[in-house]
Amino acid sequence: MGSDNLQPKALAEQLLELAAKSGAEAAEVYQSRSLSKPVFFEANRLKQLESAQAEGTALRLWKEGRPGLAVAYGPVEPKALIERAIALSDLNEPEPIELVADSIASYPDEGKAVSVDRLVAWGKEAIALIRDAYPEVLVSAEWECEVETTRLVNSHGLDRQHSDTTLSCYLGAEWVRGDDFLSVSDGQTQRDRLDPAALAQQILLRLDWAQENVAPPTGRVPVLFTAKAADMLWGTVQAALNGKMVVEGASPWSDRLSCKVIADILTLSQQPDRGPFSCPFDDEGTPTRTLTFIRNGTLQLFYADITTGRRLGSGTTGNAIRPGLGSYPTPGLFNLSIEPGSGSMLDLIAQIDDGLVVDQILGGGPGISGDFSVNVDLGYRVQQGKIVGRVKDTMVAGNVYTALKQILTLGGDAEWNGNCYTPSLIVEGLSVTGRI
Repeated sequence: MGSDNLQPKALAEQLLELAAKSGAEAAEVYQSRSLSKPVFFEANRLKQLESAQAEGTALRLWKEGRPGLAVAYGPVEPKALIERAIALSDLNEPEPIELVADSIASYPDEGKAVSVDRLVAWGKEAIALIRDAYPEVLVSAEWECEVETTRLVNSHGLDRQHSDTTLSCYLGAEWVRGDDFLSVSDGQTQRDRLDPAALAQQILLRLDWAQENVAPPTGRVPVLFTAKAADMLWGTVQAALNGKMVVEGASPWSDRLSCKVIADILTLSQQPDRGPFSCPFDDEGTPTRTLTFIRNGTLQLFYADITTGRRLGSGTTGNAIRPGLGSYPTPGLFNLSIEPGSGSMLDLIAQIDDGLVVDQILGGGPGISGDFSVNVDLGYRVQQGKIVGRVKDTMVAGNVYTALKQILTLGGDAEWNGNCYTPSLIVEGLSVTGRI
């Protein structure tokens, strides 16, 4: 499995040359190619093997200072792409042309591709481990190896390219007991190796805890968010740290630089050379770097692309991301790392006298306001430091910013959950309601 070359390298140079001949003052070509081979399991059995390939080219140019963006998927007709981009530029207002200049680099792939046979073997191993303990459970799974290559070239002398190989898996177990339905799921995303035994163990632990259904605690109680569930909190924080939100006045932290905004035990950073979403340069060609946004609860920095950095007066932090080929660059994080504490999740549970463990939630997370009221999809009651059973029909409500000021403990069990590296954590008191 490999993806060494994009379309003929001359295509990017040809587009830049044609853009200049068409009167554009500046132009940029962004090329992306991905090749993935997912393996699907359903009802404990191998269901399907797939192979998917996608390739696209985005051309951004400025004519009379007006930006235009055109996209093509698959084979490209250069002249038609130039004409579309110029036609769109006629509809836009002039803007400053801000391109990274005079930099050429090609970066090695830090990941490691694996064969389809290996993916199938991992899937069968994980399913067998779960079925050995719970033969009545139905398991579905998806295991995937994806290679993505990106090249960014512009008329100011930039030419950067890198490839990423990412391995990911998802495992879900469904357990039906009469009219009681239980669904437990978890996943992994890594660069070089997946661990089916560890993933199966995560599922088995949660099935063990769900042997009994019990009444939930109610009122304001301590809530332990597992690393998987804690992602709900960090999504709001990522939005609040976005320089674009600051420029628009939407972030509640817009005027809080150098101020205490969350609990002292929290330090948040971006480490773009680490984890499955590592990346050597952003989607404008600026090298990425380690950034500390919040240190010991005090706000240090907002992240920005070139345009947002100019408006903030801070300059770019190398955080431009294109949500899609047809999108202009906008500020985004490559990853968010929450510095872990110590102890396992069981150690954290032992600290709770009467409270709730939240492992899966239903619905989306809170927005920039931070207010949330979510249904607990998978949760457990804790009494005297031990799990006593699974809770159903339970809701947790609160505000993210307030909750992050009330963090009691961080676990040492940090793991990657998407692009977020986070440990389990305990919030001192959130409002819990449920059917008793």
